[in-house]
Amino acid sequence: MTVSEFQKKFNIVGKSKEIKDLVDIAMQVAQSGISVLLTGESGTGKEVFARAIHGSSHRANKELVSVNCGAIPETLLESELFGHKKGSYTGAHEDRKGYFEIADGGTLFLDEIAELPLTTQVKLLRVLETKEFMRIGSETLTKVDVRIITATNKDLQREVDARRFRNDLYFRLKAVTLTIPPLRNRKEDIIELIHLFLNNYANQNKMTPPEISEDGIDILYNYSFPGNVRELKNIIETAIALSKSGKLDRNSFIPLFTNFENHDDRNLPVFLQKPSESVDRELIFRALLEIKKDLLELKSFAEKNNTEFSPLNNFHSQDINEIIPLETLEKQAIINALNFTKNNKRKAAMLLKINERTLYRKIKDYDLS
Repeated sequence: MTVSEFQKKFNIVGKSKEIKDLVDIAMQVAQSGISVLLTGESGTGKEVFARAIHGSSHRANKELVSVNCGAIPETLLESELFGHKKGSYTGAHEDRKGYFEIADGGTLFLDEIAELPLTTQVKLLRVLETKEFMRIGSETLTKVDVRIITATNKDLQREVDARRFRNDLYFRLKAVTLTIPPLRNRKEDIIELIHLFLNNYANQNKMTPPEISEDGIDILYNYSFPGNVRELKNIIETAIALSKSGKLDRNSFIPLFTNFENHDDRNLPVFLQKPSESVDRELIFRALLEIKKDLLELKSFAEKNNTEFSPLNNFHSQDINEIIPLETLEKQAIINALNFTKNNKRKAAMLLKINERTLYRKIKDYDLS
């Protein structure tokens, strides 16, 4: 099977060298049972590659079980993965298989693997090494033959350094690592994706594919897509649903962009966030920018009203050179993000570069609800 045939079979869209190189590697590792770690920003298509690897392996006739580790409450995670016996805890009214048993003979895709709590990481490592586990409440071992594919939008090495992820598990999972590039780094794929999503939406809704103008294509081509392929798909589908004329142009898309500014010379959207920076640095940077902005506004107001301005008065006599606790900066950054997105938790989490589950936890911790 050629790279192009593989892409067509598993709906991997892209003519860029980056995508073709990844497809070539995916084809090579698919037939083995080796663990694969998929990394990249949210929305880049990690699950598409996971399905392609499973679908071209000798396990293709068995099930691919996809699990979002960040979407399952920590108290239920172990039961979901390994199953439980009837009566093992309150609410366990019957025996239940976990995802490992369901995926026996096939592939288990663990998305957002960085969100696994350390206690569960220990048990996962044991299953990977011994291929056996115990259901909650059971006294007997269950053996399984499961291939593991994992994915994350975080830097796992950094998570290891911060002691949030086990070093031994990290090296067990990263036997082969595929990093899916963000859409802004493979712009030659955007136009092909635009027409794919236009046609797919039309087919699903039994309608004629809408026309899209050149300026509509241009503004999409030059947008940086912080949400990557997923965001492009959502923008296309939303624009079609809201269109009254059946024709799409630049004005059909501008209100749907996450964040952009108009430049007089090109009038094109430019994404303002810096996705390469770490979460902590982003939080601190955003908070400091807000503080600086407030100080400048106060200074300007004082100058206009011929009054004396002192930053000390605005910090309850606190020395501006004093170190501000990270907790304070983080809380303010979350408040700013929620205000900016009008309390849209999903968009706020995207701006802060943390997952939505983490944002909800921090909102509760800081009593911001």
